[in-house]
Amino acid sequence: MTTAATTGPGDDATPGGPFDLVVRAARAVLPEGERAVEVGVSCGRVAAVAPLGTGLRGAEVVELADDEVLLPGLVDSHVHVNEPGRTEWEGFASATRAAAAGGVTTIVDMPLNSLPPTTTVEHLDVKRERAAGQAFVDVGFWGGAVPGNTADLRPLHDEGVFGFKCFLADSGVPEFRHVEADELRADLAELKTFDGLMIVHAEDPGALSGAPQAPGRRYSDFLASRPATAESTAIAAVVDAARATGARAHVLHLSDAGSLPLIAAARADGVRLTVETCPHYLSLDADHVPDGATAYKCCPPIRESGNQDRLWQGLLDGVIDVVVTDHSPATADLKEPADGDFAAAWGGVASLQLGLAVVWTEARRRGVPLERVVRWMSAGPAGLVGLERKGAIAVGKDADLVVFAPEATFVVEPARLHHKNPVTPYAGRDLTGVVRRTLLRGAEVTDEPAGTLLRRED
Repeated sequence: MTTAATTGPGDDATPGGPFDLVVRAARAVLPEGERAVEVGVSCGRVAAVAPLGTGLRGAEVVELADDEVLLPGLVDSHVHVNEPGRTEWEGFASATRAAAAGGVTTIVDMPLNSLPPTTTVEHLDVKRERAAGQAFVDVGFWGGAVPGNTADLRPLHDEGVFGFKCFLADSGVPEFRHVEADELRADLAELKTFDGLMIVHAEDPGALSGAPQAPGRRYSDFLASRPATAESTAIAAVVDAARATGARAHVLHLSDAGSLPLIAAARADGVRLTVETCPHYLSLDADHVPDGATAYKCCPPIRESGNQDRLWQGLLDGVIDVVVTDHSPATADLKEPADGDFAAAWGGVASLQLGLAVVWTEARRRGVPLERVVRWMSAGPAGLVGLERKGAIAVGKDADLVVFAPEATFVVEPARLHHKNPVTPYAGRDLTGVVRRTLLRGAEVTDEPAGTLLRRED
């Protein structure tokens, strides 16, 4: 990758210029596929996309190296920033810096585990005040749906949240209680009146309470405590409620591939349902989780390798729509208790900086092309939340661009991560795909925060 200035006295008369920035790439992932292009950027937006060799002129020119590919900035719609209230777990500065290092230029923050949770407009205002001025990438916000706040959903929608998260089972934090089946249906009926989106942590409390609970170091015991039936039962309930109300629903962090036929059948029947999965479900498997290795704990859990294969097939078949990280960090003492007890450890995988490399490493091994990965991690999440300016290299879009070396390799060193608490199951893992440069609206992400706070109508 090289950078040069190309301004001159004749630029104003030159067709195709001048632009603020021109990026030249022999390989670029566009909506129609991989192409050799020149991208002209003006006022932070993509103003031109032309075949390589056109000769677009700009005040600055970036030419990608032979081993680099130009990607649209990724959109991660499932990130727990935890600020305010649990900022020792993570915060807007550290999370967005990690995002930029991983090629993510837009995140949407979950309504928990911050204190207060984003369940009222007043709480949303607190969240925005804390985020302002310290975000390195663009940030949007989910609202929360909890027992008793149905009347808060429309005001939150009007204030620009991208949708509403609920749990069907215990969330793990007392200030964000789960909803019962009748509350889910009532909230979906309310969301239908303004076409809001409900995103659901789908595990059934009855199935969880009936599963064996065995504290200790064995991952197999933890896995047995979060059976696949907990997901499939809960997803069936979401399908029923979405069908009855006509509202939009989205299944978060799918780990149970056995639920894919149910999801496919519901969508074929006209149910407005979308689904995501996460890098850890696509790259890690229960057969290789060491006992006591609580960095691997998440809910729903990482399942067996055969299940992972079927999740990949669900992506390729289009049943699963997007891949996002569910970045959910905690302090080392909570995440990795000294005795390695899975029951006691906080559940969540922190991977905001690593998501692209993790997914691409596995996709490459399976022969899945880079453009499919980009679709799942950029255009897909942007479409899910309705960010029309994000998710693609195309005229009129924000010039959120990533210079990516898809064949370069690195070893995950936790100390080099920007996460505030770099506890990761990927420590020591060899990954393929290096983000060399991230641009937000045409400007390289630097040590100065430049992210904006997004509203739904944006």
